[in-house]
Amino acid sequence: MPKPLSLSFDPIARADELWKQRWGSVPPMAAITSIMRAHQILLAEVDAVVRPYGLTFARYEALVLLTFSKQGELPMSKIGERLMVHPTSVTNTIDRLVRSGLVAKRPNPNDGRGTLASITDRGREVCEAATRDLMAMDFGLGAYDAEECGEIFALLRPLRMAAGDFRED
Repeated sequence: MPKPLSLSFDPIARADELWKQRWGSVPPMAAITSIMRAHQILLAEVDAVVRPYGLTFARYEALVLLTFSKQGELPMSKIGERLMVHPTSVTNTIDRLVRSGLVAKRPNPNDGRGTLASITDRGREVCEAATRDLMAMDFGLGAYDAEECGEIFALLRPLRMAAGDFRED
């Protein structure tokens, strides 16, 4: 059985204790603090792995999405919808990938106002190499086995459903 962490070595537990003393018990405060800290840790780890490829995790996700599309290209609006990010973020991400030679942009022939983003051959190579490296480090989740990763996904599913990320079918 794991030894409980000392409050002096666990800043989140310490913050939770101080919160309880001041405002009473609010378990969601400790939970969100842990989630936000985990996000920082994971993002730093995956960004360190993709940085040598000139990527951030956001740019990596866009490349992966383009590799999943049948033709290797998608409308910018569809990229935002699928990655669940604001159009300005999509434009920034894709423009950086274009400057890196990993993605090309062209007018969408099916939408006079729209733009298509397409992955280049170099983009595919970089995506494959970055994916191998991310898989080798378990996307930063090496402290968990496959079952625990499934449990994390299941725990976060109701929150994501409530936010409209996906729906129950």
